[in-house]
Parts: sequence; C-alpha cells; structure tokens
Amino acid sequence: MIENFIAGSSALFGDPFTLAIFFFGVIGGMLFGAIPGVSMLTLAAILLPFTSDLSPAQGVMLFAVIYCTGTYGGAITAILFNIPGAPENAPTAFDGYPMTKQGKSGKAVGAAVLCSAIGGVASALVMMAATQPLATWAIRNIGPPEIFALVFFGLAVASSVGGRTIWKGWLSVLLGLLIATIGQDPVGGINRFNFGFADLAAGIAFVPAILGFFAVSEIFVQAEKRATGTFNAPKVGMSFPTLFELWAQKIAVLRSILVGFFCGILPGIGATLAAFMGYGEAVRWSKDKESFGKGNIEGVISSETANNAATGAAMIPLLALGLPGGALTAMMVAVFQMHDLEPGPLVFYNSPDLIWVVFAAMFYANLSILFVGVLETKTILYLLKIPFQFLAPLILLLASIGAYIGRGLVLDVMVMFLAGIIGFLLRRSGYSIPGIVLGIILGKIGEQNFAQGMQMVHYDIVAYFSRPICSLLILAGVLTLGVGVYQALRAPAKKA
Repeated sequence: MIENFIAGSSALFGDPFTLAIFFFGVIGGMLFGAIPGVSMLTLAAILLPFTSDLSPAQGVMLFAVIYCTGTYGGAITAILFNIPGAPENAPTAFDGYPMTKQGKSGKAVGAAVLCSAIGGVASALVMMAATQPLATWAIRNIGPPEIFALVFFGLAVASSVGGRTIWKGWLSVLLGLLIATIGQDPVGGINRFNFGFADLAAGIAFVPAILGFFAVSEIFVQAEKRATGTFNAPKVGMSFPTLFELWAQKIAVLRSILVGFFCGILPGIGATLAAFMGYGEAVRWSKDKESFGKGNIEGVISSETANNAATGAAMIPLLALGLPGGALTAMMVAVFQMHDLEPGPLVFYNSPDLIWVVFAAMFYANLSILFVGVLETKTILYLLKIPFQFLAPLILLLASIGAYIGRGLVLDVMVMFLAGIIGFLLRRSGYSIPGIVLGIILGKIGEQNFAQGMQMVHYDIVAYFSRPICSLLILAGVLTLGVGVYQALRAPAKKA
C-alpha cells in the first residue's frame, strides 16, 4: 500500500500539468461548494465534456478532488449566512449559524476546516486499505431493505432535533415526508400531488427547498427584527478553536468518521445522509441535548466530519464494483466510459496507476482543506461586515440564481420563496426546519428503497424485516422514538 501510494504521489507531483489540474480541482471545488444552489455538481457537469482531452487518470482525479473539497466548501456559507452550499452541509447550519450570531464564526469555521480535513484524510486512508473487501461486504449484506431501515433510523433520530417540543419535531419530519411525496410514485410512475404542474412530476428539487427554508426564511426573520428594533448585526469572530476545545470533541470526531464511512459505502446514499446521521448521533449521545441548534460546536464538528468521511468511502463501491454512490461519482463513471474503461474489480489489475493517482490526490486534497480553507475563510469572514440592507438583497439574488440554475425553471424560484414564507412562519411557531429538510431529502430515498425491497421479497413483510441488519436498525429507530415519547411525557411531571 505504501509503495503504491508513493508511486501515485510521484505521478501526481511529477507532471506539472497533472499538478495544475489538481490545484484547479481544489480551488474550484471549494468555490463552487460555497455558492448556494450551484455546488460542486455544477462545476463537474461543466467540466465533463472537457475531460475527454485529458488522460483517464487526470480526468478521474479531477472529479475526485472536486468531490473532496466541494463537500467542505458549502460549510462556509452554511455557518456564516445560514445558507448551506449543498444538502450535505445543511446540518452544519443548525449550530454553525447560531455560533456566528454569538460572535463565534471563527471557531465554527475553524472547527469545520479541521474536522473536514480529519474526516476526509481518515476516509482516504481506509479507502486505500479496504476498498475491495469493504465493497464486497456492502454489496453482499446491504440492499434496499437495509437502506430503508437506515433512513427510518435517521428520521427517528432527527425528530428530536430543532423542535420546541418532540411533538413539533415529529410533525416537522412528517411535513417534510409529505412534501417528498410530490411528484411520481416510484413504483407505478403515477403523478401525485403535483397540483396540475407538469414540472412538478419530478418532485420538489432539494436545492430550492433548502435555500427557501434556510436562506429566505432567515432573511424574513432578520427583516422582522429590524422592523421591530431587535436586530443585532452578526459579530465577526476570527478566533479559531483551541486544541483543548477540539480534543474535548475527540469522541464526536471518531463517531462521525465511523458514521460517515458506513453511509459512504452504501451505493446511492453518500454524504447527505452521513451528515444528518452524524449530527443526529451527536444529539442522541449528548448529555445536553437542548444546547443543539443554539450554537453547540459539537454539531458543526459531527456534521462536517461525517460528510467528508463519506467522500472516500463513496469511492469504494465505484472503483471496486462499478456502482456509483451519488451524483458526482455517477459522473465519474461517465469519465471512465469516455476513455473506454469500466470501473470495477478489473480496473485494479488493468489500470493500477490510475487508481493510486486518484487515491493520492484525494488524500492531498483533504489535507489542502487545512491550508486553502483557512485562507478562503479569512477572506469570506469580512463579508459579515457588510450592512444587512445591502447583504440581504445580495443573498436573495444568489439564492434565486441558485434555485433557477439547477433545472432552469421559474417554478423552482417560486418554490424557494414559498418555502421561505412557510419556514418563517414555522420557525416562529417552534417547529423544526432541520426536521422538514431531512424529511424532504430522505423521504424519496426511503420510499424508493422500501418499494424495491418489497419487490425483492415478493411483498412478504415478514421476510422483509427478517434480515438481521434491517431488523436491528428498525428496532433502534423504534427504541429512539419510544425513549423520546417517554421523556416528553415525563417532562411535565418533572416541571411540576
């Protein structure tokens, strides 16, 4: 492994053109990741046709580097402006933005930079050592029933995050699941709840919904505060977290690495579920659950460690078995095919040089987050000094562009503003915006995998839940809900 890694590093740094592509991917991934609604997928889609003129190793390496740094890039705007650059950065905003309002933006971003690098590097190291055996285990043991059970468990954990009461947390998740049903039935392809709009046949797009619930609703909240004279401008903080503060979170970092890696190796899941699961587990194991959503640094650490830990893991099913783990890794399959290659077990024997250049590039890309990320952060932090009356229209403009650019539909911009209005009203009533967003994102994944799993077992519900991993995750989700109900019922008695 070490010899192969050294050979891959030599190939990466020995060719100036390959090195230039590497740095372009690092900077481009961070910048596009930090632009709300655009994300690293936009950059990857733009670059895809041009990879035909690159060597196979250069083309795949470029996309792998964009994947690593783009996953981190969205954390910056999530923390500073409550605008996640991508769905996998949404949980980062839950505590990152409250820290910004408390003048701790530097600590939040510093934690995101360091923990993104730690999660990514750890994932890259495990990826190098365990790609083939782990991918084989996942394919043999993880199917649609297990993915549905994992989604159910994630939703059960999320129901306790962000709501004023557990009942409002549940209602928030159920509202998100209801929104996720808009579109087509995954089995019969029948239109449902599209209100006569043909463009809604594909469902509510993630990006406009996230931008609406986070960015637009936050603009409305701050505008209301200005109108009532209670507005306080965000404080610019440049103090990064101390080593002692980070060391105190070592268990959260390790736990999130494991969660992120597990989610990453599941085809079709990737960094989004990893981020929510990492955050949810942080809440579940914390002794101070009420502090989450109010500026707890552990929330930022858990989310950013988990989503970056998923990046290396997502390469395992792609490279070992040819199964993409998400949208960007699916584009990487296209890069392979453009050069008459097929990702899978044979690529390790036919093109070992390509594999180890990619592995080395991902390792160094995650390390570069430490250095390039700090420089980028210190520049963006000064945006907080812009007066709100100038910053708010700029945020709305960027959010509108981000909502429109995905599918080129004015309807998506309308959805964004509608979500912003709904989010503003629900936030005033104590409902959980994170729960709604998680329900939207995971609802379709859960429904689709449930339907596929039922088809696999010929609609025998007993056989469906007799699978060990599936049963264990379902049981854990039910216990989580049960504990939540017990605590909610005991709360009035405790107060009395």
